[in-house]
Amino acid sequence: MVVALAQVNPVIGDLPGNVAVMRERIDDARAAGAQLVLFPELAVCGYPPEDLLLRSDFLAACAAAAEEVAAAAQDVVVAFGVPLNGPRDLHNTLVVAAEGEIRTVYEKRHLPHYGTFDEGRYFGRGSGPVVVRIGDRLVGLCVCADLWIGDGPATAAVRAGAELILNASASPFQMGKARDREAMLSHRARELVCPIAYANCWGGQDELVFDGGSTVVDHRGRVVARAEPFAEELLLVSLDLRLVRAARLRDPRLRADADDESTAPSQDVTAAEPRVSLPHVASQLGPPRVAEVLDPDAELWTALRLGIADQAVKNGLDHAVVGLGGGIDSSLVAVLACEALGPDRVTTVLMPAADSDRDAEHAARELAAALGCELREVPVAGLRDAYECALGTPALSSGEGSTEERVLARIRSNVLMALANVPGRLLLSTGNKSELACGYATLYGETFGGFAPLKDVPRTTVVRLARWRQGNAPGPIPAAILGDPHGGVRPSTWREDGLPPFEEVDPILQAYVEEDEDPDDLVARGHDPDVVRRVVDLVERAEPKRRQAPPGIRISARAFGQDRRMPLAHRFRSNGERQDDVRERGAGAGVGAG
Repeated sequence: MVVALAQVNPVIGDLPGNVAVMRERIDDARAAGAQLVLFPELAVCGYPPEDLLLRSDFLAACAAAAEEVAAAAQDVVVAFGVPLNGPRDLHNTLVVAAEGEIRTVYEKRHLPHYGTFDEGRYFGRGSGPVVVRIGDRLVGLCVCADLWIGDGPATAAVRAGAELILNASASPFQMGKARDREAMLSHRARELVCPIAYANCWGGQDELVFDGGSTVVDHRGRVVARAEPFAEELLLVSLDLRLVRAARLRDPRLRADADDESTAPSQDVTAAEPRVSLPHVASQLGPPRVAEVLDPDAELWTALRLGIADQAVKNGLDHAVVGLGGGIDSSLVAVLACEALGPDRVTTVLMPAADSDRDAEHAARELAAALGCELREVPVAGLRDAYECALGTPALSSGEGSTEERVLARIRSNVLMALANVPGRLLLSTGNKSELACGYATLYGETFGGFAPLKDVPRTTVVRLARWRQGNAPGPIPAAILGDPHGGVRPSTWREDGLPPFEEVDPILQAYVEEDEDPDDLVARGHDPDVVRRVVDLVERAEPKRRQAPPGIRISARAFGQDRRMPLAHRFRSNGERQDDVRERGAGAGVGAG
């Protein structure tokens, strides 16, 4: 059987555009000699459509679009994802179409309801596995999370005789996940003695980035085809399913399972119907493509760049605005934006004050020149003087921490918002996860913007990524910025408040924020008790700021926002302290209302 995996980048809600792309890929696959084309999960409407799924007009349009895709299934079998209403509920389905019409529908059974996934809010659970006969071969169907379940729909399909498993997926990127995903595919294929064709989407969608990496593994768990990550591709592979039957004759495990009444497939399994004719292969295929796996830094860089590009393109924007401060964060965002959109579509802005660091200003100018993007300089000393005239000097210097510093941050954000207030422009925030976690971002100052590429990237990772990029010639980031990654036109409040280096704080943040570790356990593992207590206090008090921060690219298993949802008002502290006790002690100028 010659299978084509269509790795596409659907736009949520652009049903005509998505259908057009799918029909093109079907034509391409047919011309290349494919007999079966597999598209990703919800390819017709894009993933995740969220509350669009609550609109009856949207669902009706999806059903009509599915009929359009099915009509293109001539001389080729097509499997694709679409939301469809069943007799009792809405389902996340995998449709199989042939001879111009829908022949069978599989309903996703395991609906993830954690982190960024919210499928239990929208979909009903499928009634059971489906096996469809394509030609003289039985093919099992499943959708995304169904395959991650050890004794799930894929296992039931194989017990019913499936010799190939199709998995339509929309699996978002996070660091290290591609390797885990492929390891799971290999393990499942060996366990079931069954090849698996896995089709994933690619592209950016709001806070998610999908990395593609569509893969085919054989019945021994070996990767025989792999699509390019983060790219459009039609991946073709010829599978000799006769080898599956031969291997199973030598492996008694599945036979024993099938004989065990307690594990036999339910009566809902369609073991031989519907039958779909298998088109004749017109040409001989060459060896399938097995794309190289990206190293972790290249993978992360590509994800961030793609997230910026698609956030702009899918929202009809074509230009980015980035404030430069001579530090590592803003420099990295500027480089990413220039690569994502092109330097002619990026405006960088330098906003010096009377007491700004002149070396940092020079480094920012040097960066903009190396990138070849527009640099606008807007001095803010006069605007700051206007605030002093209006409020008075005592007002600017009163309160815990520097009110004046926060006013300057808000002035700069207003300047950036004004420059970005042009049709087609996207304002990029430059804050990182470490500072956002601890509240070191002025409300309506550094928390401004339309999109925050580094929102889920810790400071130590920012520095590592910048140095990796600099090693890929030509590296545009000036040596002065790389040599002092915590520098900038303004003194570092983090340093002024006496917080430990990010190299010490980031592991604590990862354990506490991403892994929900108890602070006492962190101390037991060797972290300084005072540092742990202070970091935890900062994280808990900064939730109001994070709630008002712009959306940003998710790269970890626990990003702020949909992944980690905490109440704004709560008094729980694992060390038994009340919130009032924490306030009396004080936790640094970076938190609180400012």
